[in-house]
Amino acid sequence: MATDTQSLRSGASPLDRFFRLREHGTNIRTEVLAGLTTFMVMSYIIAVNPATLNFNGALGTTRVATVTCLVAGVMSIAMGLYTNRAIALAPGLGINAIVAYTLVGSMGLTFPQAMGVIVSEGVIITILVLLGVRQYVVDVVPMVLKQAISVGIGFFILFIGLKDAGLVTFLSGNDTPAGTTTGLLSLSPLNTWPIFVAVIGLLVTIVLVARNVRGAILWGMLFATVLAFIVPGNVAAFPDHPLEGPDFGLVGQFSFGFIGKLGFLTALLAVLSIMLADFFDTMGTLIGVGSQAGYLDEKGDFPDVKKPLLIDSLAAAAGGAVSASSATCYIESAAGVSVGGRTGLVTVVTGLLFLLALPFVALVSAIPAAATAPALIIVGFLMVGVLSEREVVTISGQRTTHSGVNFAELEEGLPVVLTVLVMPLTFNITNGIGVGFISYVVVKVAKGKWREVHPALYLVALAFLLYFLRWALFNAKF
Repeated sequence: MATDTQSLRSGASPLDRFFRLREHGTNIRTEVLAGLTTFMVMSYIIAVNPATLNFNGALGTTRVATVTCLVAGVMSIAMGLYTNRAIALAPGLGINAIVAYTLVGSMGLTFPQAMGVIVSEGVIITILVLLGVRQYVVDVVPMVLKQAISVGIGFFILFIGLKDAGLVTFLSGNDTPAGTTTGLLSLSPLNTWPIFVAVIGLLVTIVLVARNVRGAILWGMLFATVLAFIVPGNVAAFPDHPLEGPDFGLVGQFSFGFIGKLGFLTALLAVLSIMLADFFDTMGTLIGVGSQAGYLDEKGDFPDVKKPLLIDSLAAAAGGAVSASSATCYIESAAGVSVGGRTGLVTVVTGLLFLLALPFVALVSAIPAAATAPALIIVGFLMVGVLSEREVVTISGQRTTHSGVNFAELEEGLPVVLTVLVMPLTFNITNGIGVGFISYVVVKVAKGKWREVHPALYLVALAFLLYFLRWALFNAKF
């Protein structure tokens, strides 16, 4: 430590001056180590994003891995240079699930049309940031709905992980037991090698996370991949051309044809739902990482938040434009902060490492779904953490407590429960958010607290009500 301080005093390098390392009490060695740490704990997305988006084989694993590294690298570097904050970005788990399972799976869009929804969302929220409206929207929506959205997406991701692991399945037709509904969810028979790999991988990941091992999710996924090659049953296969390099074929493959496909109202609500999910996921990350890094002020606010919000919004549009799904700020950035990282140099190093991974993306196809499933399960669980009471540290060192959800209160508990259940059970994020908003407004009005509801929430709830009644009122013409 004395050597580090001495080197700072002896003269500042260009990096010292640009990132104001001395002002933040850090040095180049610490920042580079923090950047490597952040990359290690984020890099699982290089395999998990293709596993999620390429669920029907339409996009190609190598191509999705390529654009995942591309957008994570470029936008993380942009964040570091523009904001000087240690907050990295990559395609977000949750939004990619919306693209695959809701926009494409439930609504019937093509992948280019689904990516058009993401681009539209990114462009709109970028405009809202420039106009100062994004912060206003975050302030208007009550905390309980923000928590409900985050937790709902967390359970959705966890559910997808269970499905990819083969642990849950849908009973249908002659397989349905007497007296049950066709399509009922059931625990799969635990008698296949992919399930064995997924379960062992999950156990290893849980142990690593419990032991606070850096990059626990990544190491658990790699362990499961190795195991998949050892066990019989052809659970994993090595690619024919492991070093063929990146494939940029998905860049620019987006379309705004989703408006004609869905109709104006449904298209608008699809974009709105993703915007809301993006809004609160980003704010939660900024507050979470900011509290650990000492970025927050005495009120618990993130000073000059417009800068990271602008990069995050541009990253959403960029992610859609290259078919990687919306890129967003990563809570895993806290790993780099925990080892002393404080400036944008951390994020630049993380971004450069994502770009350096491009020549090796073809290797991602060797990682089976059984190995990525534990990562989805653990990340989904971690997103549920916003329900609990937690402590936040401000820039001055003051500690404040953010309360969890009071399920004894109908106006808090019901919207959360409905959102959390509807999202995974209908495989649709929009449905979950809509039910949450409507139930919140209904309970508030029923309890005579209608004045506590912001007028904008009434409009949003009404729009979602029309969305749910579109079959009855409009014969599902939009």
